[in-house]
This record gives sequence, C-alpha cells and structure tokens, in this order.
Amino acid sequence: MPKSKSSSIDPEGVVFLPVSGKLVIARFISAGIGAFLVLAITAVPLILHRSGVWPGYPGWLAWLAPIIVVVILLWEMILIPRQVRAIGYAERDDDLLIRGGIMFRRVMVVPYGRMQYVDVTMGPLERMLGLSTIHLHTASPGTNALLNGLPAAEAGRLREQLSARGEAKLAGL
Repeated sequence: MPKSKSSSIDPEGVVFLPVSGKLVIARFISAGIGAFLVLAITAVPLILHRSGVWPGYPGWLAWLAPIIVVVILLWEMILIPRQVRAIGYAERDDDLLIRGGIMFRRVMVVPYGRMQYVDVTMGPLERMLGLSTIHLHTASPGTNALLNGLPAAEAGRLREQLSARGEAKLAGL
C-alpha cells in the first residue's frame, strides 16, 4: 500500500490511496482551455490598440490584462500537481474517507449506511485519459462527496464495493 504524509486532521493509522497522476494532465488541459478563452477576450483591447482602431486606449492597460491572465495560468500550473497529490481516499469498515486540499485541508467521512447511491461519470476529457469521477450521494444534499481522477477500473470496483457495503449497512447486517 502506498504511504502518505499524515497531517493533524488525518485519522491515526489510515493510509490514503492516491488518485491517478493523469488527473494532473486533465486539469492542465482544462486550465489551458479556460485561460485561452479568457486571454482571447482580454487581448481584444490590445489588438484594437496595436492596430490603431482604438488609439486612445492606454497601452499599459491593454498589455496588463493579458499579462495578468498568463501569470495566473502559470501559478495555477505550479499548484495543480500539488493539489492532485493531496487528494486521496481510504476505505474503512464503516465509512469512506476522502482527503484533499493544500492550504485548507479537509477530510470528509462518508458512512456507508448514509449513502443513497453511488454515481460514476466520465466526461470526454476523462474518457480520453481513462479516468472517472465518483459521486457519493447521501441523505443530506450538503454532504454529497466527490472523488475525481480515479482510473476507470478502480472507479468501477469502488462503486460496486461502496454499493454493497451501503446495502449491507442499510439492511442492518
């Protein structure tokens, strides 16, 4: 089993399994597409200024917005690998633990007996990379858990395992 760093909020003796490293690629692609769209919009004043259509627009301001978008994208690209490494999950006898966060860490505990259904989804990017996302729906809408970046086979196994354990807990076994 892979070892993971323990933090002060991690339960004692629990080993969290990591999600797939391919999630880094998926997040890079998503961030890149989003940044490209925002960059295209923020570059309009620069293009209009440089082409002479909008000569009265301040040149420094025309350059500032695209530069800010690029800086934010670079910062996000630095953080994404660390964010993905922070995500993990652990199956225990009575519940599933989901961990995440770098600066603001969180550990979510989802008791098997509270699960109503387990949903596995794959978007086009996830399908291309062989990843899946598991949605754990509970009785309370505020506590629905999400675990993305799982390999498709592991997501299928986990869905069946969680469903079986949830049914067993509901049946009182």
